[in-house]
Amino acid sequence: MSVTRGVVYIHSAPSALCPHIEWAVGGVFGAPVRLDWTPQPIERASYRTEYSWAGADGSAAKLASALKGWQRLRFEVTEEATSSTEAVRYSYTPQLGVFQAVTGIHGDIMIPEDRIKQAVVTAALGGPDLVDALDELLGRPWDEELEPFRYAGDGASVRWLHEVV
Repeated sequence: MSVTRGVVYIHSAPSALCPHIEWAVGGVFGAPVRLDWTPQPIERASYRTEYSWAGADGSAAKLASALKGWQRLRFEVTEEATSSTEAVRYSYTPQLGVFQAVTGIHGDIMIPEDRIKQAVVTAALGGPDLVDALDELLGRPWDEELEPFRYAGDGASVRWLHEVV
């Protein structure tokens, strides 16, 4: 198993959930985690945080599984590619559930060919419009719901992950 790294972005969580989120993240990595919470200005009585992590490949999936399903929680989890795994991003909102996507080196969503073919055939047979199906495959509904929460954190402190020499 290879080691990778990623980031957990908690875009909004009610204060009562914050310790439970720390416990869930710590449970994935097998060590206590203390997160720095700041108010989320877009939602009253809500907080946001970011946590950079390093761990075994597949940790992002474990984090998303540990966090999904809580009311009023919105988050994203990223995981960098390794020599044997693709990069991945998970997004979650209470109304939409979990969105998972493989991402390229520049963060582009990579849609498998068979999923595109299925969307084309389904649209041709009278199913959802092709544009709507592609938007779903690209995670547009999740991005639209999360975008205001992302921007609300523009004033958040910056944590440098690596020093450039």
